[in-house]
Amino acid sequence: MTLIYRLGAVLMTFLLLTPAIGLAQDSAADEAAVWAAVEAIWTAEERGDNARVDDMLSNDFMGWPNSAPAPRGKDSTSMWREFNSDQQKGLVHELYPLSIVVHGDMAVAHYLYTNAVQTKDKKTETANGRYTDILIRDGSTWKFIAWHGGANH
Repeated sequence: MTLIYRLGAVLMTFLLLTPAIGLAQDSAADEAAVWAAVEAIWTAEERGDNARVDDMLSNDFMGWPNSAPAPRGKDSTSMWREFNSDQQKGLVHELYPLSIVVHGDMAVAHYLYTNAVQTKDKKTETANGRYTDILIRDGSTWKFIAWHGGANH
């Protein structure tokens, strides 16, 4: 009877832990997908691929960079990005993830960055800063619904 009890306990433990292991794997996959979206939008911006950046923003996007006097919707964000693309060219960036929280179809990513651009007059400017990005799941992709941050001054 002791052997049957032990086998039953092992089986019950396995059945109880299996969903938790699956959830941990799903969570890790979601976190990786969110971070991939963050990296992708920075790369698209650096390359001047404004259409790709626009595609990664949800239609109801509202972001507030430190350089803006108020939050900006998708159209305003696109307009200022186009303007800035005419003023400077992205050279390189590096992102330093601090934390990612995924809650269902919403995610929050906190990170630091270093970014270098070349201005129209061929000067190189480097900035360090931080961002908090909020993303929502849109089918099988993650889109940005909000962000806040920018260069440290």
